[in-house]
Amino acid sequence: MNDIDPRDNRRGQEDTAVLSELNRLVDEIDPPPADLLDRVKFAIALEDLDVEVARWERAGSFAGVRGGQTGTITFTVDNLTLMVNFTSTGSRHRIDGWLVPAGEHTVEVRVADHQSSTTKADDGGRFVLADVPTGTTQILVHLVNSRGEPGRTVVTPTIML
Repeated sequence: MNDIDPRDNRRGQEDTAVLSELNRLVDEIDPPPADLLDRVKFAIALEDLDVEVARWERAGSFAGVRGGQTGTITFTVDNLTLMVNFTSTGSRHRIDGWLVPAGEHTVEVRVADHQSSTTKADDGGRFVLADVPTGTTQILVHLVNSRGEPGRTVVTPTIML
């Protein structure tokens, strides 16, 4: 006696056909970004893996900074708040930032396929990077302690400029 109902096999084939068609439609209508693998590699390719990742707390009118637009994002981690304002002019961007608590910390901006840009925040915690290229971007803050010695490093989640 055969316990397998031939209709179950047909249903299985029909299910497979439906799932295959669904997979094809998803790939056609909503394919993954062509540069997804590069973005993932960029996000995890920090030379110093001993970093703290800040949380994205609040965004102003930021929906992917594009031609002539501005946007503000606030990041936090433990006892540090980083607020950055992005101003776009064509394919370049200006980043104005403020660190709280303030201090003369080194700020590094990493953009995929470009050399990093570095500046130092003033004693009020303000910094500016005036010529940042478009691309997958992360901001690193290299904190110093009260004696001016290197401390921990904080990195933002990846954003697209």
